[in-house]
Amino acid sequence: MHPPERDGCPVTMNPRRLTLRNEGDAAPGGRYVLYWMQQAQRINGNHALARAIDRANEAHLPVRVVFVLFAGFPEANARHFAFMLDGLKEVQTECVRRGIGFDLRHGEPVAEVTALLQDASAVVFDTGYLTHQRIWRDRLTDVVRSRFPHITLEEVDTDAVVPVRVASDHTEYGAYTLRPKLMRMHRAFLDFDGLSAVAVLHKPLPEPDLSMPDGVDMSVSPVTAFLGGYIAAVDRFERFLENAANRYPESNDPGEDLTSGMSPYLHFGQISALELVDRLTAAHAAGALNGMAYDSYLEQLLVRRELAINFVWNRIGYDRFETMTEPWAYRTMQAHADDPRDPTYTESEIEAGKTDDPYFNAAMHEMQKTGFMHNYMRMYWAKKIIEWTPSHEASYRLILRLNNRFFLDGRDANSYAGVAWCFGKHDRPWSERPVFGQLRYMNDKGLERKFDMRRYIKRVGA
Repeated sequence: MHPPERDGCPVTMNPRRLTLRNEGDAAPGGRYVLYWMQQAQRINGNHALARAIDRANEAHLPVRVVFVLFAGFPEANARHFAFMLDGLKEVQTECVRRGIGFDLRHGEPVAEVTALLQDASAVVFDTGYLTHQRIWRDRLTDVVRSRFPHITLEEVDTDAVVPVRVASDHTEYGAYTLRPKLMRMHRAFLDFDGLSAVAVLHKPLPEPDLSMPDGVDMSVSPVTAFLGGYIAAVDRFERFLENAANRYPESNDPGEDLTSGMSPYLHFGQISALELVDRLTAAHAAGALNGMAYDSYLEQLLVRRELAINFVWNRIGYDRFETMTEPWAYRTMQAHADDPRDPTYTESEIEAGKTDDPYFNAAMHEMQKTGFMHNYMRMYWAKKIIEWTPSHEASYRLILRLNNRFFLDGRDANSYAGVAWCFGKHDRPWSERPVFGQLRYMNDKGLERKFDMRRYIKRVGA
């Protein structure tokens, strides 16, 4: 499967995607150009891989891709690893087909990549947006500068449509402040049109061990609702375009299956957001997608997703209760800290979906069974946990723990921004009420006014 062709737009990588981490020598030698694949777990639509191939061809060297399976990856479990391994099997097959070396290693990422630097002419890695990802990249940069200063080290932002460093230099207050910047800039970053063929084939490497790493948390089982990998992502998105996309403006209705289901694939970088923009635009240009649906989906894919990336990139402490939201939100939570909660449930009752709210219980069922939850229900689900737990801080910690444990798309920028939104981030003050103060409130009566919630319960099999 290949990305759709694009007319009238640049097809070479916009140089503003690239950050030079170490200049290196003009002619450093080495046996290969190394691409450390981490955030962007794909071949198609991967600017970082394209950059590595171009550098290798210029130097008449082969390309080696290294991916490190790390059992200690923060909060990852068997559910996440199984989905990721589906995609990595495709990556390995495609690398072999293209004459690219695929070196899969088990261990600590920086240590394993460092072991390959001795023979590298140049190194490219993709941008990761979370704190631990940035620490790994900074540590590798320090290693190169101190021990291998002759190596050119480059970082390429390939998972955002508009690179995070380019889109904004500060934490944006909301979608309305970032939207005009993205809309003004994004066409300059429609900048991928396939990979060059490698000029020098990499010698065959041993068959990679694509099994579940030892030490992975096995307490959360893999799911059958989502198959990982680029092929599955394209198939799911094309079915969405054909069957549901024209009704996307109605997708807030949890009783309808009108979402694309792309968030797990975007989380693992198994498909490029830019490729989804291309496919969406092609459908619109062909008359297969109406303008309202096109605009609605682009708002989520481009504006809301990259607002979340902006948040985790620029907000120190994006994942801590004390630092994740706005001053007005902390003031109102403090003012209502001692409000009585009625009813209350224990964490185990909430996690088991044993409450008196059938819609919440259905949402927990969907989350645990499929690794996914309808986005409108995610908001409702989190708001109910705020209502039922002894403190705002306790509710934040529980929401984030469950989110990161069960969702395939947990543990990423959208997750941290989405949870923070429930506590006022990227939102505004609302009418005062118990427990919530001026935080936005949601209840079951609101769901019933807007939607046929019996259809949701039936759809998720709760």
